[in-house]
Amino acid sequence: MKITRLTTYLVAPRWCFLRIDTDEGITGWGEPIVEGRAHTVATAVDEMADYLVGQDPLRIEEHWQVLSKGGFYRGGPVLSSAVAGIDQALWDIAGKAFDVPVYQLLGGHVRDRMRIYGWIGGDRPDAVAEAAKKMQDQGLSAIKMNGGGEMRRVDTAGQSIALAERVAAIREACGPDFDIAIDFHGRFTVAMARRTLPLLEPYLPFFVEEPLVPEMSDHIGEICASTSIPIATGERLFSRWDFKNVVGAGIAIAQPDLSHAGGISEVRRIASMAETFDVALAPHCPLGPIALAASLQVDFASPNALIQEQSLGIHYNQGSDLLDYLVDTSVFGFADGYVARPTGPGLGIEVDEKEVARAAEVGHRWRTPTFRRDDGSLAEW
Repeated sequence: MKITRLTTYLVAPRWCFLRIDTDEGITGWGEPIVEGRAHTVATAVDEMADYLVGQDPLRIEEHWQVLSKGGFYRGGPVLSSAVAGIDQALWDIAGKAFDVPVYQLLGGHVRDRMRIYGWIGGDRPDAVAEAAKKMQDQGLSAIKMNGGGEMRRVDTAGQSIALAERVAAIREACGPDFDIAIDFHGRFTVAMARRTLPLLEPYLPFFVEEPLVPEMSDHIGEICASTSIPIATGERLFSRWDFKNVVGAGIAIAQPDLSHAGGISEVRRIASMAETFDVALAPHCPLGPIALAASLQVDFASPNALIQEQSLGIHYNQGSDLLDYLVDTSVFGFADGYVARPTGPGLGIEVDEKEVARAAEVGHRWRTPTFRRDDGSLAEW
């Protein structure tokens, strides 16, 4: 079997899908994307196609090594995300070639269902307790919210107190068996994180995500040591080498993104490395159906997988949503806060090729919002 063509599709709301065709008629799908840089990643995939066309798609590890290391310059979000989408598609082809789910090729499943969580916003706090209760009433047992909007480097006491009050309201509305994750989104400095975390401790958050920007990862250990709240990070770390230091610094949860961190091959390795430090896996995935399908394949094969993010109804999904590009949406049917183990071959989904082609005719130019503080200076988004 040989690879014959790679085709990228920019589809609303902000995604990039990749189709890899072979001369035996087996097609694989991946999702190579950096949010706000879809055209750039698609170009990187096109450049990598020069190497891939004519190759055996089942030599997945060989292709990962060549694409990740053979170009002299390596790493970073664009190149790693291009490799990630290609890697997903190659695993999809392999699963279809052997007529088994990808997790079967990774050693088989270790669980029958995977816990998931929903998203309730929080950038512009408005009735978050009601939103969380609605999620609970729909059957979810966990949600994630943002910790706030634009932040000064050392902000007012009111910012920290208001966040604690919002979390307290959710805890009161939903009870002690409902998990509340809080995404700091890299908007907090070391000082602000250390000030705010103690105020959240009485409400026992599930975890606090990305308390610092990734370039401050050398300080993550002191954040972990300063609080009893489990700390999660990793959506902007792109390889096992990026994770090497943080998993030993005291974090509780590693959050590699299957569309950013080298795909199924690399996230599987990150998961195994994390396990040796007693760190759980919770793949980052505010993206499309292919990225979620790839994440679930790793989850079902990873003993330390804890919970899976998914983007159904997330505020980024304007115009299109998670299920719009699937032939059979029941594969992501959620019940009692869990998604069942997929049993189809490859990634376990059937992409609606006609709908993808139609959406790609329109495309998108989604860009990351720009946050500014009240003095006009740039704030972390």
